[in-house]
Amino acid sequence: MAALSWRRGAVMAAAARILATPPPLSLHPGERGKARPSAAGSHWRCCRRGPAFTALSLVGPRAGAGTRPGDLHAGGAGSARAERGVTRRRVTALESSQHRLPRETVRLLAPVGDPEKVICVGLNYCDHCLEQNVKIPREPIIFNKFPSTIIGPFDDIVHPEESSEVDWEVELAAVIGKKGRHIEESSALDHVVGFTVANDVSARDWQMRNGRQWLLGKTFDTFCPLGPALVTKEAVADVHNLRIRCSVNGQLMQDSSTSQLIFRLPKLISWVSRFVTLVPGDILLTGTPPGVGAFQKPPVFLKRGDEVQCEIEELGTICNKVV
Repeated sequence: MAALSWRRGAVMAAAARILATPPPLSLHPGERGKARPSAAGSHWRCCRRGPAFTALSLVGPRAGAGTRPGDLHAGGAGSARAERGVTRRRVTALESSQHRLPRETVRLLAPVGDPEKVICVGLNYCDHCLEQNVKIPREPIIFNKFPSTIIGPFDDIVHPEESSEVDWEVELAAVIGKKGRHIEESSALDHVVGFTVANDVSARDWQMRNGRQWLLGKTFDTFCPLGPALVTKEAVADVHNLRIRCSVNGQLMQDSSTSQLIFRLPKLISWVSRFVTLVPGDILLTGTPPGVGAFQKPPVFLKRGDEVQCEIEELGTICNKVV
């Protein structure tokens, strides 16, 4: 397997074990220029759909080691001999220097396209609680979005006719790679395959309506841009110390750090698994920092034509136009 290196500051480490053919094309996180093949430590989905894991691979040195049936790995593609053949073809393709395509010829999909569950956490940044003047929660606040909200890292967000208060929320998303229930905090990260960037787009008027049914305001179609890649946990130095930012039309609106998380990933995974079984491909959005439109003075909401860019250090950038 060939190891590719990115420029300084990009995701590094861990060899990629990817079985689908032809070699997946990729876009460097934050770059909207040329497409590139998968880099070590990350996986990209390009222009392919279908069952949840047909285009999703476990990336990193632990691939295939200690996994059980149902764990997220390269997922049901042939024998070891076939795998070696695919790997040889991939290496040949990379060494040929013929693996770049113009960006306009590639549509980059969400790294996980059809999860069983999209689980979300509210009020999970200390500084986000402060901007609302609310008490820090004693227990995680859990809600969800439907999988139909998921779009790719550069797809359009559709502004629903039913709302006039569409807002942005940059979030760290963790992807489950190993099935579990009643998971201990000490082993919770063993159930995570990697991380990606999410935008928990929210219709505030519907979120606060009818007794604050958050689901209605959170789950309009296209309300969960995701990407640009699934970055394996081995490739991230410290997921609880990453800069997280969101800009709207080039203006920085959110700028914080995952060090501000109230409930960190081990706590969240353990808590959620008390109530539901977590399965490979489930996505856990961990909350947003301060700077959302609803708490600007005066409030600011998205309109058609706006461009929202969400970025997390080491994970990359997604950029979505509102239409």
